[in-house]
Amino acid sequence: MIRVLLADDENLIRTALATMLDLEDDIDVVAQADSGEAAVVEAVKHAPDVAVLDLQLGGIDGIEAAVQIASALPGCASIIVTSHGRPGYLKKSLAAGVRGFLPKTTSAATLAEVVRTVHGGGRYVDPALAAEAIGAGDSPLTPREADVLEFAADGASIAEIAQRAHLSAGTTRNYLSAAAAKLGAANRHEACAIARRHGWI
Repeated sequence: MIRVLLADDENLIRTALATMLDLEDDIDVVAQADSGEAAVVEAVKHAPDVAVLDLQLGGIDGIEAAVQIASALPGCASIIVTSHGRPGYLKKSLAAGVRGFLPKTTSAATLAEVVRTVHGGGRYVDPALAAEAIGAGDSPLTPREADVLEFAADGASIAEIAQRAHLSAGTTRNYLSAAAAKLGAANRHEACAIARRHGWI
């Protein structure tokens, strides 16, 4: 039996997935979680073979949860399931050691096959997302510029962004200006929109 952990902060989706996967003869959903932190705790407690993680989990996201689970359980393979199939997220996931990446529009039968694939040591990336990622190219932003831009995405002031990023207001302005210039944006709000569209933040 392939032991599976499911993590999604939407209860209806998570329980529906668990029900569908449990119909498979060779898959047993041994734990469920509604946040990134809970996913790590449940993984350590139940030692699943495969962790199926929503990208946008509360607290730490699915990618960070996958990193922490791999650190605690090197034998556990992770799959990211997302409604935000942006190229930057795919690249981040693969860099973090995630073995599967697919959209939430995937059928239960396909998800079950992907669980088997990654459990067997393989990888699976949704073909449409892979093609989009190849076409999008790499982010021109440095990790710090991306961080500061992400803090700016909800319309926060320079002072708020500086506080969140543990930087001075002047340094924060410099990072935001550099990011906007690299993205050809008129201001930080436009820069956020461009970076979001490409999955770079």
